[in-house]
This record gives sequence, structure tokens and C-alpha cells, in this order.
Amino acid sequence: MSTHQKDGTITSRVYSRIGLLGNPSDGFQGACLSLSLANFWAEAMTLVFFEHCRQHGISLPPGASNFSLSYTTTIPRQRGLSGSSAIATAALNCLLRHFSLEAAIPPADRPQLVLAAEAELGIAAGLQDRVIQVYGGLVHMDFSAEATSTLGRGRYTSLDPALLPPLWLIYSKAVPPGKDSGRVHASVKQLWLQGDAATREAMQHIARLAQAGRMALDQQKWHVLAALMSRNFQLRRQLYGDAVVGAQNLAMVAAAESVGAAGKLTGSGGAVVALCPEGAEQAERLRAACAVAGFECVPVQVGPALHQASD
Repeated sequence: MSTHQKDGTITSRVYSRIGLLGNPSDGFQGACLSLSLANFWAEAMTLVFFEHCRQHGISLPPGASNFSLSYTTTIPRQRGLSGSSAIATAALNCLLRHFSLEAAIPPADRPQLVLAAEAELGIAAGLQDRVIQVYGGLVHMDFSAEATSTLGRGRYTSLDPALLPPLWLIYSKAVPPGKDSGRVHASVKQLWLQGDAATREAMQHIARLAQAGRMALDQQKWHVLAALMSRNFQLRRQLYGDAVVGAQNLAMVAAAESVGAAGKLTGSGGAVVALCPEGAEQAERLRAACAVAGFECVPVQVGPALHQASD
């Protein structure tokens, strides 16, 4: 939902996201294919504080802020659906509108600004979440050294969300939740920084899956896309190990695989995106398998494209 203003109140809704392919290589000079997930959202709101005080005869000290900022969210915590960055991005949207800075700070510059703000709060993450939550829709992102050295950021390309096949979101309402993304990536990041050959090769392989997925979408080859998603999860599992991936995440992917569907983590853990390349009948079997295992399984609602990226 775009940022809008009514009766002096500015509201911005930002959706959660799904990392379809390439994650977690976005934090390792890789590439990602991500989509906006409209099933869940965070909303920030600025209340015009000055007007309220004026109406109630309250005097403000010099230099006081003339608005207050609040938020609400439906994004489940620590389910790998990018809840914290959705709140931060919605807050930034409100501030940009309030101070009339939307033209001065274009969409391409906003993901880094959100990431920097979250870093000050001790939240460790990559740019993928912030990019898709700024642009919406479906975006391919290239975070290679070549792209970042040329542009000073990643190279972003908006794709037509209509290219996507039906997708399914699998998650559990029960504990245990997903893990903090910073802790999940810490040991692998250290190996990558040290130049560990196996870690670097695996991350490069994961990054290549994003480009291959883009081609599969263009060609509408769902079995190819499903195989890429499965490979993405296998490589992630190889890198991080089952103890880090977690029993619940393994069980959600196993539920998808039990009916021949592909499943992979949407983020750092807590939710899985699944693709049924054989169509509706396979999807019904997926829903039944998830119900037996005690998991929610709902159709993915793709959020609208908010800006067009074409680097």
C-alpha cells in the first residue's frame, strides 16, 4: 500500500516478504529473487502532534517535534518474514512524506537508509528485505562486488509479478519460532570473511540460483523453478547444518517434499515457501500433509509493485 495522508495523519503499510531464491547470499555479495508478501503487513502512522496540542491549549517547547509516530503489525515475530524491516520501512515512508523528502531520497537510496537505522538498533541483516519492501512486487537483486562498486549499492530489476506460479506459505503458530537472523548467519559470515573456499563457493552457487530462477519464470518452467528452490534449501542446510536450520523448519520442508512439492525457507527460518509444479491436485495434497503435521498452509498473496527498478 502506498503512503497516504488524511486529516493530517500520514499512514504507510509495508508488506512482509518471501526470499524465493538466492537467500542468504544477499549478505555475501550474492543475488536474490524476492517477492512482496501481502498476507502480513506492518503499518506506521504519524499523528500531527502540533495540531493536537493547539486544540488542547498545550504549549510546546522550542524545537519540539511536531508529530508522534506509532506502528502496528500482523507479521508473526521471528518467522523469517522480515517483520522488523517492514516496520522500519513504513516509518521511513511516513517521515519522507511528512518532511516532503520523497523526491530528495529516491527509492534506490532507501533500503540502505533502513538497514543503517536497524544496524544502530543492533539488528544484523542484509539488503534483500529492505529492497523488496521499498519496491514491492517481484524484484531480482544483484549484490555482487561488480554491482556494488559500480552503483554504490545492489543492482535492482523489477519483474512482472504475473510471471509467478501459485505459491504456498507454510508456517506454524506454535513455538518454537524462527531464530534471530544475526545469530543464524554469524559463524558462516566469519568463515566467508576468512576466505573459506567451501563457504564462498556455496554462496556463489546459491546466488546463481536467483538468475536461473529468473530465466525459469520467463520460460514458465515450474519444474525447473521447483528444482532450484529445493537446491537452494539443500545448499543452505549444507552450509549451516541441521542444528541451526532447526527441526521445525526441516519438518515444514519435509511436509512439502512428501507430496513432491519444493520447499525452502522464506528467510532465516520459521516459514517456508512451497511450489507445487504439478498443479492444483498436488497443492491439495500439500495442504492435507501440512494439516496432519500441524502447520498452516495458505496461498501466497503477492504485494503490488510500488516503484519500478531497472538498473
